[in-house]
Amino acid sequence: MAKPEYSKDDIRQMAKDENVKFLRLMFTDLFGTIKNVEVPISQLGKLLDNKLMFDGSSIDGFVRIEESDMYLYPDLSTWMIFPWSTERGKIARVICEVYTTDGEPFEGDPRNNLIRVLGDMRKAGFTDFNIGPEPEFFLFKMDENGKPTTELNDKGSYFDMAPMDLGENCRREIVLTLEEMGFDVEAAHHEVAPGQHEIDFKYADALTAADNIQTFKLVVKTVARKYGLYATFMPKPLAGINGSGMHLNMSLFHDKGNAFFDKDGKMELSEDAFHFLGGLLKHARSFTAICNPIVNSYKRLVPGYEAPVYVAWSGSNRSPLIRVPNSRGLSTRLELRSVDPAANPYLAIAAVLEAGLDGLRNGLAPREAIDRNIYRMDAEERQENHITNLPDTLHNALKDLAADDVMRNAMGHHLYQSFIEAKNLEYNSYRTQVSEWERDQYLELY
Repeated sequence: MAKPEYSKDDIRQMAKDENVKFLRLMFTDLFGTIKNVEVPISQLGKLLDNKLMFDGSSIDGFVRIEESDMYLYPDLSTWMIFPWSTERGKIARVICEVYTTDGEPFEGDPRNNLIRVLGDMRKAGFTDFNIGPEPEFFLFKMDENGKPTTELNDKGSYFDMAPMDLGENCRREIVLTLEEMGFDVEAAHHEVAPGQHEIDFKYADALTAADNIQTFKLVVKTVARKYGLYATFMPKPLAGINGSGMHLNMSLFHDKGNAFFDKDGKMELSEDAFHFLGGLLKHARSFTAICNPIVNSYKRLVPGYEAPVYVAWSGSNRSPLIRVPNSRGLSTRLELRSVDPAANPYLAIAAVLEAGLDGLRNGLAPREAIDRNIYRMDAEERQENHITNLPDTLHNALKDLAADDVMRNAMGHHLYQSFIEAKNLEYNSYRTQVSEWERDQYLELY
């Protein structure tokens, strides 16, 4: 999906031609939740002049109430008119960056943070960091009150089609809606678990890719509701079946093209590719808290359900954390398989980019590829091959994050402090709950 170049006059003309009556000004909070300020079209001039204010104290991870006034600066390239409309006219959205009253980019805005890290990338001599995401989600039926149930919409499995895949019509409308909005959808299919789906769209530069993930989530949830279904990006909504991931395919570019490709290199990979890979492996345990940010994320990262558990890489098998897909030339890329769709895409992409850049700065070399199924190795074999585990709880992941200066810097001081504080509260709240499993196991026994 190419990024359009729109001027203020272009925006005014499109709003007039398409009978736009409302503007949805979107941004993202610390936890990756899409926020929006909706204003009538009469406020378009104020928006285009960067004079539209909102209350930042009401947003998670932003500011205290005494510092609440903030500005929304629109990124005009993200202007998009939603395909659905109301009786009173159409709604357009534009993604905004959050600025302080001093006219400075707000450090607590995850999108601003990614822009900052992309600046580090350019200083290192690279032009683009391309991301191809593979987000998965579940469709559940809703009850008569419009609340989600845990009843799946089908009993389908990988690549099934109707009549097994009852979500097919819903998924088809999601794809058509995305295409209407300018997405280049590459694949859409039923995933391994019942009720689980995946829609892949074409790679884009890092900032656009993060924007696209947020727009994608909004479209999926909106269309699903039309079908009486609830779409969730929760990593592991049900026990005993596969969870939802969001694999990130990534490639770094410079003036000569794909920096990861070298036709004369080992596996046709460049030294840059191996050093970037070395950085990802070195910081993998530390960026897990960012890429798998909720208590539930760690119910997915367990053996037996295709999600990665071990820090290793391979060009041929799918059990390690990082895979090198077969494509070469411009399509040479690394695939990080641990990320889940609960992750804030701006923070996750910034973290993996900064990890890779650290590998480049320090010439980090990865250990040898593991081309065997790691799940079939015993603990001794894994130790002999220097294979470590990913953190198994949010608590342990946060400890690894806190010990890594590079990953803390990838978030910036404001976001890091807010994230650590909020996530420790989340884990402590979870830790003090007594589950049904515990009552079933222990109530009568003790």
